Amino acid sequence: MSLRLYLLRHGETPYSRSGSFCGALDPDLTPEGKQMAEAFAAAYAGIPWQALYVSPMRRALATLSPLAEKVGLEMQIREGLREIHYGEWEGKTHAEAQEAYPEAYWRWMTEPAWNAPPGGETAVQIANRAMPVVAEIQEKWTHGNVLIVSHKATIRVILCSLLGIDLGRYRDRIEVLAASVSVVKFDRYGPLLEILGERSYLPSDLRERAGT
Repeated sequence: MSLRLYLLRHGETPYSRSGSFCGALDPDLTPEGKQMAEAFAAAYAGIPWQALYVSPMRRALATLSPLAEKVGLEMQIREGLREIHYGEWEGKTHAEAQEAYPEAYWRWMTEPAWNAPPGGETAVQIANRAMPVVAEIQEKWTHGNVLIVSHKATIRVILCSLLGIDLGRYRDRIEVLAASVSVVKFDRYGPLLEILGERSYLPSDLRERAGT
């Protein structure tokens, strides 16, 4: 048997709808985001979970809570699973950040692995805090199913790190929509991406919402 790591992005928030920068900001889910969380719990409660790991942010905790209640497992909160910190760009639109910080915005768009928003984090810094959580899971669980509930940039960086994709391309190579599930199997040859961005479990009205 192998370890399968499920990576679930939290459900919809007001910022995922608007597209504004939201990393360290801590909004709750929208009503539709809560419906996404309930739909995930209904669809995935039948999987024999070994453990549930989650970011400490409200949107992630609210997304995992329905499943945790259904399966009776404690949520393992890990700081390393937080979303990227956008620093001075938090709450701003891309256009506002580009106008106010043109040089920093250009550097971040060109090479985000090593260039951060002013006061924020690089992709390398995200990897340095998120990958120890993955290593902890691999050490503790050699087989079975483990769930991580985290955020768009953080999940993209984790997947790039596992699959050998340049961290500077995390936004260009992997899409992680709201409430999407990706699955990595740890096999004899290393991490194998089995599923990327699965959302077929969502009702069509939630799956087709713009900005998620």
